[in-house]
Amino acid sequence: MPKRVLTGVIVSDKTDKTVVVNVERKVKHPLYGKIIRRSKKYHAHDEGNEYREGETVRIEETAPISKLKTWKVVARVNTHATPEEVAAEATA
Repeated sequence: MPKRVLTGVIVSDKTDKTVVVNVERKVKHPLYGKIIRRSKKYHAHDEGNEYREGETVRIEETAPISKLKTWKVVARVNTHATPEEVAAEATA
């Protein structure tokens, strides 16, 4: 079974080797059909304390690291990249 990968924004980096990532998703209301934003916070492992609050990151599910942490930060997502930069990064 493949590991789940989510993308979200870091809302806290105050604890050692841990960041809190807010992941937002959109769901359709079952009766009215309106698109609603739902969010959930995940505690993710950051081994080198290299990620800061406000950054957009990609997290991956992993074996439990502690009581709250079952996710680890995989990569920083470049939110200000042009499509050419993204394509070049994907081939590298």
